[in-house]
Amino acid sequence: MVDMDKISEKTTGIVDRLRTLITEPKSELNFTNNLELLIAVMLSAQCTDKRVNIITEKLFKKFTTAKDYAGLSYDELAEEIKSCNYYQNKAKNIVETAKILVEKFNGDVPCSHEDLVSLPGVGNKTANVVQAVGFGIPAFAVDTHILRVSNRLGLVETDSPDKCEEKLKLLFNKEDWGEIHHLILLFGRYYCTARNPKCETCVLRDFCHETTL
Repeated sequence: MVDMDKISEKTTGIVDRLRTLITEPKSELNFTNNLELLIAVMLSAQCTDKRVNIITEKLFKKFTTAKDYAGLSYDELAEEIKSCNYYQNKAKNIVETAKILVEKFNGDVPCSHEDLVSLPGVGNKTANVVQAVGFGIPAFAVDTHILRVSNRLGLVETDSPDKCEEKLKLLFNKEDWGEIHHLILLFGRYYCTARNPKCETCVLRDFCHETTL
């Protein structure tokens, strides 16, 4: 039988230590509104936030509304984002998404999960990020960093992002999901990295199931 008191004690300890380590748990993507957030997150798939920010610094100055993107050809947008991985497919998805935003949502980004995942190139993770970051709606996006860290810490035992999300949502308070998403993500990005994790100085070393030491 699972001892929920021990689980609660562990998750509380993890969050407390991460809050001390990471004082600004927020997205590292640059954006000023929900349209920019949506586009930035779409571009970030298989691409670093640093690279996306370089691309969007110019992109967001040239195109400011969904109508602007909807009026572009795939090739025109692809030229603007060509330094991004899978830029051709992303260009197509962004243009088609913009057309739907104009036609169905008056140019605005919808807040419901159902509406978001109906957009081309917008999956569960992207929808969760937009809900949590853009609208302040409790959601728990799981990326490769969160999946890796959660397994290493013994919070989950799965290779499935969806199953990982389900479990993490049970382990943490709903009102904290957005913050904890960023805490674990940034911890995975800079400390508990896929290769050469910083185990020797890790603040969560005693919780880890896979320490390299």
